[in-house]
Amino acid sequence: MALGRTFRITPALFPLLITAACVSQTNAPNAGNPLADSPQPRTATYTCADGARITIENLGTSVRVLGPDGASEDLPASPANQNSRFGEAHDAIVIDGRDALVMKGGKTPLTCKR
Repeated sequence: MALGRTFRITPALFPLLITAACVSQTNAPNAGNPLADSPQPRTATYTCADGARITIENLGTSVRVLGPDGASEDLPASPANQNSRFGEAHDAIVIDGRDALVMKGGKTPLTCKR
């Protein structure tokens, strides 16, 4: 008797299970922080963990990084088809919402916030 009831209920629940499996999870990691998804502006100033301030100018397929000493460095997108990771040789920047991870060859990576 219980087995017959299970077979009658299963077809009714099947569409519900399929729908639940198709729910979008695109914002799951940042669900509690709406600012984490804010796009990179054309020019933004970041304050780094060591107290230094850098400016990142988004040029589309590359970024220009202006250091606290006034020196600038252009870093291409890496790989070329995306807009959050930039770098070449031993230097790189990863932009994630309002955060930027700055990596310079031979130095400890530095977290910076916009």
